[in-house]
Amino acid sequence: MAQTITLENNIDNNSLQIGDNAYYVVLTNGYGDTDPKPLGKITEIGVDYIKVNPGDIDLEENDFIMFSKNKEVNNSSLLGYYAEVKLTNNSTDKAELFALGSEVLESSK
Repeated sequence: MAQTITLENNIDNNSLQIGDNAYYVVLTNGYGDTDPKPLGKITEIGVDYIKVNPGDIDLEENDFIMFSKNKEVNNSSLLGYYAEVKLTNNSTDKAELFALGSEVLESSK
């Protein structure tokens, strides 16, 4: 059965996807007191919540939640003839981009 985890703030992470693995760390005085523990696979993402399966963990209010990409799906480089990148800065402060890189391999000939 999936567990719904409601977050205090809206999710502002474009890389979070269904199928990613969720983990949590218990925070004590602002520091994690253990290694990350698995919550489960993310099955649904809302504006201010995620659902994880199996999700039978009792989380505390200040536990830190993180995620990792599913390696079965996200294990290779970009494929195809071109890639399109969109960079967005929604800050009103001046920002500079010092470098942008990518791994490039010829995928067809």
